[in-house]
Amino acid sequence: MGGKSLAICFVFAALFMAYHGEAEVEREDFIGTRGSQFVMNGRSFYFNGFNSYWLMYMASDPSTKEKVTDTFAQASEYGMNLARTWAFSDGGYRALQTSPGSYNEDMFKGLDFVVSEAKKHGIYLLLTLVNNWEGFGGKRQYVQWAKDEGHYLNNDDDFFTNPIVKGYYKNHVKAVLTRINSITGVAYKDDPTIFAWELINEPRCQSDLSGKSIQDWVAEMSAYVKSIDAKHLVEVGMEGFYGESMPEKKQNNPGYEVGTDFIANNLVPHVDFTTIHLYPDQWVPGSSDEVQAEFVHKWIQTHIDDSKSVIGKPIMVTEFGKSSRSSGYNVQARDNYFSSIFDSVYRCARTGGPCGGALFWQVMAQGMGDWSDGYEVVLEQSPSTVGVISQQSREISSLNQINFATSI
Repeated sequence: MGGKSLAICFVFAALFMAYHGEAEVEREDFIGTRGSQFVMNGRSFYFNGFNSYWLMYMASDPSTKEKVTDTFAQASEYGMNLARTWAFSDGGYRALQTSPGSYNEDMFKGLDFVVSEAKKHGIYLLLTLVNNWEGFGGKRQYVQWAKDEGHYLNNDDDFFTNPIVKGYYKNHVKAVLTRINSITGVAYKDDPTIFAWELINEPRCQSDLSGKSIQDWVAEMSAYVKSIDAKHLVEVGMEGFYGESMPEKKQNNPGYEVGTDFIANNLVPHVDFTTIHLYPDQWVPGSSDEVQAEFVHKWIQTHIDDSKSVIGKPIMVTEFGKSSRSSGYNVQARDNYFSSIFDSVYRCARTGGPCGGALFWQVMAQGMGDWSDGYEVVLEQSPSTVGVISQQSREISSLNQINFATSI
Protein backbone atom coordinates (compact mmCIF):
# COMPACT_ATOMS: atom_id res chain seq x y z
CA MET A 1 0.00 0.00 0.00
CA GLY A 2 2.72 2.46 1.00
CA GLY A 3 4.83 1.72 -2.10
CA LYS A 4 1.87 2.15 -4.42
CA SER A 5 0.90 5.39 -2.69
CA LEU A 6 4.40 6.78 -2.97
CA ALA A 7 4.46 5.93 -6.66
CA ILE A 8 1.26 7.89 -7.14
CA CYS A 9 2.90 10.86 -5.43
CA PHE A 10 5.87 10.70 -7.77
CA VAL A 11 3.52 10.70 -10.77
CA PHE A 12 1.84 13.85 -9.46
CA ALA A 13 5.25 15.38 -8.83
CA ALA A 14 6.31 14.69 -12.40
CA LEU A 15 3.14 16.28 -13.73
CA PHE A 16 3.68 19.26 -11.47
CA MET A 17 7.21 19.82 -12.68
CA ALA A 18 6.12 19.55 -16.32
CA TYR A 19 3.33 22.06 -15.86
CA HIS A 20 5.08 24.41 -13.47
CA GLY A 21 8.06 24.82 -15.73
CA GLU A 22 5.70 26.55 -18.16
CA ALA A 23 3.65 28.38 -15.53
CA GLU A 24 6.46 30.14 -13.75
CA VAL A 25 6.65 33.21 -15.92
CA GLU A 26 6.92 36.78 -14.72
CA ARG A 27 3.52 38.44 -14.62
CA GLU A 28 3.97 42.16 -14.13
CA ASP A 29 2.41 43.28 -10.82
CA PHE A 30 0.77 39.90 -10.21
CA ILE A 31 2.02 37.68 -7.43
CA GLY A 32 3.48 34.47 -8.84
CA THR A 33 5.58 31.56 -7.65
CA ARG A 34 9.08 30.33 -8.39
CA GLY A 35 9.83 26.97 -6.85
CA SER A 36 8.68 27.16 -3.23
CA GLN A 37 8.72 30.97 -3.09
CA PHE A 38 6.13 33.63 -3.80
CA VAL A 39 7.49 36.28 -6.17
CA MET A 40 6.43 39.68 -7.41
CA ASN A 41 8.23 41.04 -10.46
CA GLY A 42 10.96 38.46 -9.96
CA ARG A 43 11.55 39.14 -6.25
CA SER A 44 10.62 36.93 -3.33
CA PHE A 45 7.57 38.32 -1.58
CA TYR A 46 6.06 37.72 1.87
CA PHE A 47 2.79 38.50 3.59
CA ASN A 48 1.32 39.32 6.95
CA GLY A 49 -2.42 39.62 7.04
CA PHE A 50 -5.84 38.77 8.35
CA ASN A 51 -9.21 37.20 7.67
CA SER A 52 -12.42 39.23 7.51
CA TYR A 53 -15.06 37.11 5.84
CA TRP A 54 -17.74 39.81 6.25
CA LEU A 55 -16.30 42.53 4.01
CA MET A 56 -18.65 42.11 1.04
CA TYR A 57 -21.71 41.99 3.29
CA MET A 58 -20.84 45.23 5.06
CA ALA A 59 -19.70 46.93 1.84
CA SER A 60 -23.05 46.28 0.16
CA ASP A 61 -24.91 48.48 2.67
CA PRO A 62 -24.20 52.25 2.46
CA SER A 63 -24.74 52.53 6.22
CA THR A 64 -21.96 50.05 7.04
CA LYS A 65 -19.51 50.23 4.12
CA GLU A 66 -17.21 52.56 6.08
CA LYS A 67 -16.32 49.56 8.24
CA VAL A 68 -14.54 48.13 5.20
CA THR A 69 -12.59 51.33 4.55
CA ASP A 70 -11.69 51.68 8.23
CA THR A 71 -10.57 48.05 8.47
CA PHE A 72 -8.27 48.33 5.46
CA ALA A 73 -6.90 51.66 6.70
CA GLN A 74 -6.08 50.20 10.11
CA ALA A 75 -4.62 47.03 8.63
CA SER A 76 -2.39 49.09 6.37
CA GLU A 77 -1.33 51.27 9.30
CA TYR A 78 -0.19 48.15 11.14
CA GLY A 79 1.72 46.88 8.12
CA MET A 80 -0.62 44.14 6.96
CA ASN A 81 -0.67 43.51 3.23
CA LEU A 82 -3.12 40.62 2.63
CA ALA A 83 -6.76 39.99 3.52
CA ARG A 84 -8.74 36.80 3.01
CA THR A 85 -12.48 37.19 2.50
CA TRP A 86 -15.53 35.53 0.97
CA ALA A 87 -16.42 36.04 -2.70
CA PHE A 88 -19.62 34.07 -2.18
CA SER A 89 -22.92 34.23 -0.38
CA ASP A 90 -25.24 31.56 -1.66
CA GLY A 91 -28.97 31.74 -0.97
CA GLY A 92 -30.57 33.17 2.15
CA TYR A 93 -30.68 36.75 3.38
CA ARG A 94 -28.86 39.32 1.24
CA ALA A 95 -27.24 36.65 -0.89
CA LEU A 96 -24.77 37.37 -3.66
CA GLN A 97 -26.01 34.33 -5.63
CA THR A 98 -29.75 34.16 -5.02
CA SER A 99 -30.21 31.03 -7.12
CA PRO A 100 -27.89 29.19 -9.52
CA GLY A 101 -26.54 31.80 -11.94
CA SER A 102 -28.69 34.65 -10.58
CA TYR A 103 -26.95 37.45 -8.74
CA ASN A 104 -27.83 40.38 -6.50
CA GLU A 105 -26.14 43.34 -8.16
CA ASP A 106 -26.03 45.32 -4.91
CA MET A 107 -23.97 42.56 -3.29
CA PHE A 108 -21.68 42.33 -6.31
CA LYS A 109 -21.14 46.09 -6.06
CA GLY A 110 -20.21 45.51 -2.43
CA LEU A 111 -17.50 43.09 -3.55
CA ASP A 112 -16.39 45.63 -6.15
CA PHE A 113 -15.99 48.14 -3.32
CA VAL A 114 -13.92 45.65 -1.28
CA VAL A 115 -11.52 45.13 -4.20
CA SER A 116 -11.30 48.87 -4.89
CA GLU A 117 -10.66 49.80 -1.25
CA ALA A 118 -8.08 47.06 -0.83
CA LYS A 119 -6.16 48.44 -3.77
CA LYS A 120 -6.30 51.99 -2.36
CA HIS A 121 -4.73 50.76 0.88
CA GLY A 122 -2.07 48.52 -0.66
CA ILE A 123 -3.65 45.27 0.49
CA TYR A 124 -3.85 42.13 -1.61
CA LEU A 125 -6.92 39.88 -1.49
CA LEU A 126 -7.28 36.12 -1.20
CA LEU A 127 -10.84 35.46 -2.40
CA THR A 128 -12.71 32.28 -1.45
CA LEU A 129 -15.30 30.96 -3.90
CA VAL A 130 -17.52 28.70 -1.75
CA ASN A 131 -17.84 27.35 1.78
CA ASN A 132 -17.65 23.75 2.93
CA TRP A 133 -19.77 24.80 5.91
CA GLU A 134 -23.32 26.14 6.05
CA GLY A 135 -22.31 29.74 6.70
CA PHE A 136 -23.41 31.93 3.76
CA GLY A 137 -24.86 28.91 1.96
CA GLY A 138 -21.94 26.63 1.29
CA LYS A 139 -21.99 23.23 -0.35
CA ARG A 140 -25.30 22.42 1.35
CA GLN A 141 -27.04 25.23 -0.53
CA TYR A 142 -25.63 23.99 -3.84
CA VAL A 143 -26.93 20.49 -3.15
CA GLN A 144 -30.32 21.87 -2.10
CA TRP A 145 -30.58 23.86 -5.31
CA ALA A 146 -30.10 20.63 -7.29
CA LYS A 147 -32.71 18.85 -5.16
CA ASP A 148 -35.13 21.72 -5.72
CA GLU A 149 -34.76 21.08 -9.46
CA GLY A 150 -35.80 17.45 -8.98
CA HIS A 151 -32.37 15.81 -8.90
CA TYR A 152 -31.67 13.02 -6.42
CA LEU A 153 -28.61 13.51 -4.21
CA ASN A 154 -27.61 11.46 -1.19
CA ASN A 155 -25.96 14.08 1.01
CA ASP A 156 -24.00 17.34 1.05
CA ASP A 157 -20.82 15.57 -0.03
CA ASP A 158 -22.41 15.05 -3.45
CA PHE A 159 -21.30 18.65 -3.99
CA PHE A 160 -17.93 17.20 -5.05
CA THR A 161 -19.23 14.58 -7.50
CA ASN A 162 -22.66 15.49 -8.88
CA PRO A 163 -22.38 16.95 -12.40
CA ILE A 164 -25.33 19.32 -11.93
CA VAL A 165 -23.87 20.78 -8.75
CA LYS A 166 -20.41 21.01 -10.28
CA GLY A 167 -21.96 22.95 -13.12
CA TYR A 168 -23.51 25.40 -10.65
CA TYR A 169 -20.11 25.91 -9.05
CA LYS A 170 -18.36 26.46 -12.36
CA ASN A 171 -20.96 29.04 -13.33
CA HIS A 172 -20.25 30.90 -10.09
CA VAL A 173 -16.51 30.76 -10.70
CA LYS A 174 -17.00 32.23 -14.17
CA ALA A 175 -19.35 34.94 -12.87
CA VAL A 176 -16.83 36.08 -10.25
CA LEU A 177 -13.66 35.84 -12.31
CA THR A 178 -15.15 37.68 -15.30
CA ARG A 179 -16.91 40.34 -13.21
CA ILE A 180 -16.12 43.87 -14.40
CA ASN A 181 -15.62 46.00 -11.32
CA SER A 182 -18.23 48.76 -11.36
CA ILE A 183 -15.81 51.15 -9.63
CA THR A 184 -12.45 50.46 -11.30
CA GLY A 185 -13.66 49.11 -14.64
CA VAL A 186 -11.16 46.22 -14.36
CA ALA A 187 -12.22 42.58 -14.62
CA TYR A 188 -11.42 40.60 -11.50
CA LYS A 189 -9.34 38.18 -13.56
CA ASP A 190 -7.18 41.10 -14.71
CA ASP A 191 -6.80 42.84 -11.34
CA PRO A 192 -3.45 42.31 -9.55
CA THR A 193 -5.06 43.45 -6.29
CA ILE A 194 -6.34 39.88 -6.12
CA PHE A 195 -3.51 37.67 -4.90
CA ALA A 196 -5.17 34.29 -5.43
CA TRP A 197 -8.40 32.33 -5.72
CA GLU A 198 -9.34 29.79 -3.06
CA LEU A 199 -11.52 26.98 -4.41
CA ILE A 200 -13.38 26.23 -1.16
CA ASN A 201 -13.04 27.08 2.51
CA GLU A 202 -11.95 23.98 4.46
CA PRO A 203 -13.10 21.16 2.15
CA ARG A 204 -14.20 17.99 3.88
CA CYS A 205 -15.81 14.82 2.53
CA GLN A 206 -16.45 12.42 5.39
CA SER A 207 -18.36 10.06 3.09
CA ASP A 208 -15.20 9.31 1.08
CA LEU A 209 -12.12 9.07 3.25
CA SER A 210 -10.20 7.52 0.36
CA GLY A 211 -9.80 11.10 -0.85
CA LYS A 212 -10.84 10.37 -4.43
CA SER A 213 -13.90 12.65 -4.43
CA ILE A 214 -12.01 15.75 -3.34
CA GLN A 215 -8.93 14.86 -5.38
CA ASP A 216 -10.93 14.65 -8.60
CA TRP A 217 -12.85 17.81 -7.74
CA VAL A 218 -9.68 19.80 -7.03
CA ALA A 219 -8.12 18.66 -10.31
CA GLU A 220 -11.23 19.59 -12.30
CA MET A 221 -11.96 22.92 -10.63
CA SER A 222 -8.41 24.22 -10.44
CA ALA A 223 -8.05 23.54 -14.18
CA TYR A 224 -11.34 25.32 -14.81
CA VAL A 225 -10.24 28.42 -12.89
CA LYS A 226 -6.98 28.51 -14.85
CA SER A 227 -8.87 28.14 -18.14
CA ILE A 228 -10.54 31.48 -17.39
CA ASP A 229 -7.76 33.22 -15.48
CA ALA A 230 -4.15 32.22 -16.02
CA LYS A 231 -2.80 35.31 -14.28
CA HIS A 232 -3.77 34.59 -10.69
CA LEU A 233 -2.64 31.90 -8.31
CA VAL A 234 -4.99 29.14 -7.15
CA GLU A 235 -5.08 27.22 -3.88
CA VAL A 236 -7.52 24.66 -2.51
CA GLY A 237 -8.47 26.09 0.89
CA MET A 238 -7.20 23.14 2.92
CA GLU A 239 -6.72 22.81 6.65
CA GLY A 240 -3.77 20.47 6.17
CA PHE A 241 -5.10 16.99 6.97
CA TYR A 242 -3.09 14.13 5.52
CA GLY A 243 -4.60 11.23 3.56
CA GLU A 244 -3.96 8.03 1.68
CA SER A 245 -1.25 9.08 -0.77
CA MET A 246 1.34 8.91 2.04
CA PRO A 247 -0.49 7.10 4.85
CA GLU A 248 2.47 7.20 7.19
CA LYS A 249 1.90 10.95 7.50
CA LYS A 250 -1.62 10.51 8.87
CA GLN A 251 -0.06 10.21 12.32
CA ASN A 252 0.27 14.01 12.17
CA ASN A 253 -3.52 14.46 11.98
CA PRO A 254 -5.33 15.29 15.22
CA GLY A 255 -6.80 11.79 15.54
CA TYR A 256 -9.14 11.76 12.54
CA GLU A 257 -9.38 12.26 8.77
CA VAL A 258 -11.67 14.47 6.70
CA GLY A 259 -11.37 13.14 3.13
CA THR A 260 -8.61 15.53 2.07
CA ASP A 261 -5.00 14.69 1.31
CA PHE A 262 -2.48 17.46 1.87
CA ILE A 263 0.10 15.82 -0.39
CA ALA A 264 -1.99 14.60 -3.33
CA ASN A 265 -4.41 17.55 -3.40
CA ASN A 266 -1.58 20.07 -3.52
CA LEU A 267 0.40 18.15 -6.14
CA VAL A 268 -2.39 18.82 -8.64
CA PRO A 269 -0.62 20.84 -11.38
CA HIS A 270 -2.99 23.81 -11.38
CA VAL A 271 -2.72 24.31 -7.61
CA ASP A 272 0.00 26.89 -6.99
CA PHE A 273 0.56 26.80 -3.23
CA THR A 274 -0.44 24.94 -0.11
CA THR A 275 -2.34 26.13 2.94
CA ILE A 276 -2.92 25.05 6.52
CA HIS A 277 -5.28 26.14 9.28
CA LEU A 278 -4.64 25.81 12.99
CA TYR A 279 -7.25 25.38 15.73
CA PRO A 280 -5.73 23.30 18.52
CA ASP A 281 -8.51 24.35 20.90
CA GLN A 282 -10.97 22.60 18.56
CA TRP A 283 -8.80 19.80 17.20
CA VAL A 284 -7.17 18.59 20.42
CA PRO A 285 -9.70 19.82 23.02
CA GLY A 286 -9.14 19.16 26.67
CA SER A 287 -5.39 18.82 26.26
CA SER A 288 -2.91 20.90 28.22
CA ASP A 289 -1.39 24.12 26.92
CA GLU A 290 1.90 22.29 26.51
CA VAL A 291 0.32 19.53 24.40
CA GLN A 292 -1.46 22.07 22.22
CA ALA A 293 1.73 24.09 21.79
CA GLU A 294 3.60 20.97 20.71
CA PHE A 295 0.82 20.12 18.24
CA VAL A 296 1.01 23.62 16.75
CA HIS A 297 4.78 23.49 16.35
CA LYS A 298 4.69 20.05 14.74
CA TRP A 299 1.74 20.89 12.47
CA ILE A 300 3.51 23.95 11.07
CA GLN A 301 6.94 22.40 10.72
CA THR A 302 5.73 19.16 9.13
CA HIS A 303 3.74 21.02 6.51
CA ILE A 304 6.59 23.43 5.82
CA ASP A 305 8.92 20.47 5.26
CA ASP A 306 6.46 18.66 3.00
CA SER A 307 5.63 21.79 1.01
CA LYS A 308 9.30 22.24 0.21
CA SER A 309 10.59 18.70 -0.12
CA VAL A 310 7.61 16.68 -1.37
CA ILE A 311 5.33 19.19 -3.09
CA GLY A 312 7.79 21.89 -4.13
CA LYS A 313 5.41 24.83 -3.65
CA PRO A 314 5.05 27.72 -1.20
CA ILE A 315 2.86 27.43 1.89
CA MET A 316 0.71 29.89 3.83
CA VAL A 317 -0.95 29.64 7.23
CA THR A 318 -4.31 31.03 6.12
CA GLU A 319 -6.24 30.65 9.38
CA PHE A 320 -5.27 30.57 13.04
CA GLY A 321 -6.75 32.13 16.13
CA LYS A 322 -7.40 31.95 19.84
CA SER A 323 -11.00 31.89 21.04
CA SER A 324 -12.08 33.98 24.01
CA ARG A 325 -14.50 31.14 24.72
CA SER A 326 -11.69 28.66 25.30
CA SER A 327 -10.91 27.48 28.80
CA GLY A 328 -8.27 29.65 30.45
CA TYR A 329 -8.36 32.32 27.77
CA ASN A 330 -6.87 35.74 28.33
CA VAL A 331 -5.43 38.36 25.98
CA GLN A 332 -1.87 37.51 26.98
CA ALA A 333 -2.47 33.89 26.00
CA ARG A 334 -3.74 35.07 22.62
CA ASP A 335 -0.73 37.33 22.16
CA ASN A 336 1.64 34.50 23.05
CA TYR A 337 -0.11 32.18 20.61
CA PHE A 338 0.08 34.72 17.79
CA SER A 339 3.75 35.36 18.58
CA SER A 340 4.62 31.67 18.43
CA ILE A 341 3.05 31.25 15.00
CA PHE A 342 4.52 34.48 13.69
CA ASP A 343 7.96 33.39 14.91
CA SER A 344 7.70 30.08 13.04
CA VAL A 345 6.64 31.84 9.86
CA TYR A 346 9.35 34.49 10.05
CA ARG A 347 12.13 32.00 10.81
CA CYS A 348 11.11 29.98 7.79
CA ALA A 349 10.89 33.02 5.52
CA ARG A 350 14.14 34.57 6.76
CA THR A 351 16.07 31.42 5.93
CA GLY A 352 14.61 31.07 2.44
CA GLY A 353 12.01 28.46 3.36
CA PRO A 354 8.64 28.04 1.63
CA CYS A 355 6.44 29.81 4.20
CA GLY A 356 5.11 32.98 2.62
CA GLY A 357 3.06 34.37 5.51
CA ALA A 358 0.19 33.98 7.95
CA LEU A 359 -3.37 35.31 8.23
CA PHE A 360 -5.02 35.32 11.64
CA TRP A 361 -8.75 34.74 12.19
CA GLN A 362 -10.09 37.40 12.34
CA VAL A 363 -10.41 41.18 12.26
CA MET A 364 -13.81 42.65 13.09
CA ALA A 365 -14.78 46.29 13.12
CA GLN A 366 -16.24 48.07 16.09
CA GLY A 367 -19.99 47.66 16.46
CA MET A 368 -20.08 44.08 15.18
CA GLY A 369 -20.77 42.39 18.51
CA ASP A 370 -23.60 40.34 16.98
CA TRP A 371 -21.05 38.73 14.63
CA SER A 372 -18.73 37.57 17.40
CA ASP A 373 -17.36 34.03 17.15
CA GLY A 374 -14.89 34.36 20.00
CA TYR A 375 -11.88 34.67 17.70
CA GLU A 376 -12.39 38.26 16.64
CA VAL A 377 -9.73 40.92 17.11
CA VAL A 378 -11.15 44.45 17.22
CA LEU A 379 -8.01 46.42 16.48
CA GLU A 380 -9.02 49.59 18.35
CA GLN A 381 -9.68 47.54 21.48
CA SER A 382 -6.63 45.24 21.30
CA PRO A 383 -3.44 47.31 21.75
CA SER A 384 -1.21 44.47 22.91
CA THR A 385 -2.32 42.15 20.10
CA VAL A 386 -1.87 44.98 17.61
CA GLY A 387 1.68 45.32 18.91
CA VAL A 388 2.37 41.66 18.17
CA ILE A 389 0.85 41.96 14.70
CA SER A 390 2.76 45.14 13.92
CA GLN A 391 6.06 43.59 14.96
CA GLN A 392 5.47 40.69 12.55
CA SER A 393 4.52 43.13 9.81
CA ARG A 394 7.79 45.02 10.30
CA GLU A 395 9.82 41.84 10.10
CA ILE A 396 7.99 40.62 7.01
CA SER A 397 8.32 44.06 5.41
CA SER A 398 12.05 44.03 6.10
CA LEU A 399 12.36 40.82 4.07
CA ASN A 400 10.48 42.39 1.16
CA GLN A 401 12.68 45.49 1.34
CA ILE A 402 15.85 43.39 1.38
CA ASN A 403 14.65 41.49 -1.68
CA PHE A 404 13.86 44.75 -3.45
CA ALA A 405 17.25 46.25 -2.59
CA THR A 406 19.17 43.19 -3.81
CA SER A 407 17.28 43.13 -7.11
CA ILE A 408 18.24 46.61 -8.29
